[in-house]
Amino acid sequence: MARYFNGKEVELLAPVGTFEIFKEVIQANCDAVYFGGPSLNMRLMRKGYNFTREEIVEAARIAHSLGKKVYVTVNNLLNENELDEARDYLQFLDSAGPDALIVQDFAILELIKEMNLSLKVHSSVMMNVHNTEMVRALQDMGVTRVVASREMDLKNTRYLQAATGIEIEYFVHGDMCSVHGANCYFSSMVFGMSSNRGKCMKPCRWDYRIKKDGYVYPAEYPLAVKDMYMYENIPELIHGGITSFKIEGRMRDTEFVLMLVNAYGDAIDRYIADPIGFERTRDSKLLFENRKRDFSTAYAFGRPGLSNINKRYEGTGKFYSTGKVFSTPTAERELSEKRVADIRGKLAEVRKPSKASAEVSVHVNNVAQAKAALAAGADHIYLSGDVFEPDHAFTRAEINELAEIKGKAKIYLCLPRMMDELQFEMYEGLIAGERLPIDGIMVTNLGAIHKFANAGYPLIGDFNLNVYNRISADFYHRLGVERLTASMELPLNDLAALLDHTELSIEAIVHGSPAMMYMEHDLYENTEVFQPIGEEENHFVSNNILVMKTDKGENPVYRDVYGRCHLMMAKELNLMPVARELIEAGLSVFRIEGATYKPEQLQQIVSVYKAAIANPDTAEERFAEMNPVYAGYTLGALQFDGGDIGKSRGMEDMGPEVKKEPASV
Repeated sequence: MARYFNGKEVELLAPVGTFEIFKEVIQANCDAVYFGGPSLNMRLMRKGYNFTREEIVEAARIAHSLGKKVYVTVNNLLNENELDEARDYLQFLDSAGPDALIVQDFAILELIKEMNLSLKVHSSVMMNVHNTEMVRALQDMGVTRVVASREMDLKNTRYLQAATGIEIEYFVHGDMCSVHGANCYFSSMVFGMSSNRGKCMKPCRWDYRIKKDGYVYPAEYPLAVKDMYMYENIPELIHGGITSFKIEGRMRDTEFVLMLVNAYGDAIDRYIADPIGFERTRDSKLLFENRKRDFSTAYAFGRPGLSNINKRYEGTGKFYSTGKVFSTPTAERELSEKRVADIRGKLAEVRKPSKASAEVSVHVNNVAQAKAALAAGADHIYLSGDVFEPDHAFTRAEINELAEIKGKAKIYLCLPRMMDELQFEMYEGLIAGERLPIDGIMVTNLGAIHKFANAGYPLIGDFNLNVYNRISADFYHRLGVERLTASMELPLNDLAALLDHTELSIEAIVHGSPAMMYMEHDLYENTEVFQPIGEEENHFVSNNILVMKTDKGENPVYRDVYGRCHLMMAKELNLMPVARELIEAGLSVFRIEGATYKPEQLQQIVSVYKAAIANPDTAEERFAEMNPVYAGYTLGALQFDGGDIGKSRGMEDMGPEVKKEPASV
């Protein structure tokens, strides 16, 4: 029987990794369980975990006989080769009878609709739901519950639930990420192991040193967050509009999960029975003594700052999803002649008749960069919605100034990656007022598309929409997005397949130092709290930029005007060696991430790409003339084929390196 408080359902949702664990946990003091099946979920790395098809059917039968629910995670991003598998799996799940699926990729929603299945859908935390516009869009698609963004506090959950009536699922205990859901690309770009596809190598738990202003600071594990712990805050959760109290831990053993379920279940029951006399801390000591890391309430009551960072044993070292510990991180790979040849060969399999010459887009942080890109012939200028300090957000006067000099180029207003309710009202005030002299809006989340699709401006989809397959691309296109940026973490085979299977206009990031982590956590706070332990200059960026240093490289971190931090690549993405093949494969727009370059550097880079696109046969010659601004060149996710874990870990011979000495800055 379900739990209720003042007529509102309160569900305790437990994780189960195997059918044997399920058989015990389902008998315990929980209302529902969630687990993964044999494919398409984000916990496929550990052998012996997840359910067979037969176990899914039996689990649903047992749970329903007890008046409880089962939710199946189908929460991976899907590549082109998995779409047929998804159709077959969804058909099976429709007959197996789970109470809902937990989903990340919009292709799953589209397939359920296409196949006329009766499956209910809950949005995964990897959809990063964080505003009412996103919720309303999801409700229009039939989604009945959202797993709130990990960065959402309980004031906002209460507002969101009251405004939309949606069921909200909220993590109350367990392992958390320091980066916004589906906005971490570090593992993909460095290892070829996608965090959005359940293969994260957990660079957030590496040992780093922080450098800024010529000093080294003692923050050893500055991204390793504590475990979520809301046991003592049951009243705040219930009154925060939370329907489902979600415990993290599909990789945990039976005894540990049972301890959590029984403690939280007992606390919920005691509060419902006697809210005034409720004892908050009855099992606090038990949970604390059996913790895996130290505890935090994370973002439940606002930004936690450094109090959210873990110093205890499991939070230190390099802990990966496989359970193994590696002594040192791995640096981004250098360009190699062998790998370039491999990429050329694969892309050559995708030949499309050219509709028009490919174009160049540039993402900029300030007016000087925009002017430099325009002077070099850029076709599209993206005015950042997450402007890095010390620059300021683009003003109406600056937009007007650029519009007057843009010529045939197009200028777009970019929206922030994360948009809270205030930001929606601010941008609505700007966009709904006197028409801006812009050529479109770059949208970064489903809520922005829902809000501004009918505002009278063309929409361009940013890379963090995580377009991985043609069905999700078609989905966004039907909502009004004219051009889509491919996911930055697409490995070679998956990028080639996407280009081969869609006729839509696709853009890709081909150059720059793009943000691999996007977080609310303010890393700059370390330099304000800790005393330096040494002196050391930054090697590739100015000393006023914070740098995360390992024994393999330096990752700059920029703080934007909203206080969010963007951790960049240590090396510089450069796809110039395969420019001709990308054009022939149908890539419409070559995007340069220009926000961190000096204007003169950016102008030179744009000029080189414009020249190479005008005469693709000169791409090799153009590349030979280039010198990196940062620590060297890398091919990013294209270093990896995808689908082969051995190769993704960097075990294959990459061939001789093409040596490029970095230029000074």
